[in-house]
Amino acid sequence: MTATRKASRKVRVCVFCGSAPGTDPRFLETASAVGRRLVERGAGVVYGGGSVGLMGAVADAALAAGGEVIGVIPEALAAREVAHRKLTELHVVGSMHERKALMAAHSDAFLALPGGFGTLEELFEVVTWHQLGYHNKPIALLNVAGYFDSLLHFCDEATAQKFIRESDRATLLSGDDLEAVLDLIF
Repeated sequence: MTATRKASRKVRVCVFCGSAPGTDPRFLETASAVGRRLVERGAGVVYGGGSVGLMGAVADAALAAGGEVIGVIPEALAAREVAHRKLTELHVVGSMHERKALMAAHSDAFLALPGGFGTLEELFEVVTWHQLGYHNKPIALLNVAGYFDSLLHFCDEATAQKFIRESDRATLLSGDDLEAVLDLIF
């Protein structure tokens, strides 16, 4: 009898981050380092599909390192965020809901970098999905230059006030060292 083996797919990490560069040069430097290090660790990148800001830096660095980069962007944002046209795959979808669902479907882990409302919304949606049992994928944020200090404090306070269960708070991993955070999700 001959055994057949299913071809294994590359591990993919979904990166949530800003479409702006932010004010601290460490944000862009770290975004580039994330794209490069994910590829060096053998992972593909899934992200919001933009060519600007931290999103563009992650994608450009991963592509320059020879990696697979999958972008997912809604039609309404494709022109506004200047959709990246040099990706391995670019999916243009009809809504933000479709974007998040497709990004999650293509990903084995989630990593948040600095960003605004969209980044936070994406991050907390996958945390909520984990809480509800829709997935069991690791979720982490990279606390670049203390950017997420207040958010982490809020999460700890909400846990102390019993609005978040300790087991659910524990699903949101974090750290300020890139390699250590990548170790948490690999």
